[in-house]
Amino acid sequence: MSVVIIGGHDRMVAQYKKICKSYNCKAKVFTQMPASMKNQIGSPDLMVLFTNTVSHKMVKCALAEAGDAEVVRCHSSSGTALNDILAEAVGKAS
Repeated sequence: MSVVIIGGHDRMVAQYKKICKSYNCKAKVFTQMPASMKNQIGSPDLMVLFTNTVSHKMVKCALAEAGDAEVVRCHSSSGTALNDILAEAVGKAS
């Protein structure tokens, strides 16, 4: 399963990737908006939006590129919140 995380804190990127790896998911994390974000997103199975730490412009760009991906919005950008989201998503997929 591929996961794209939009938002969150810069210093949590390694932890987000570690949590995703524990669920056998490949993760791309965008805490800041790169110039070519729409080309880098790809076609994920799940897109997580940490709404507290992301700009409206970045959300609009991510949603435009989401395609058929399941989009989950979460106000908290903690590791526990990501754990809960992945537990539910992987549980549904199994």
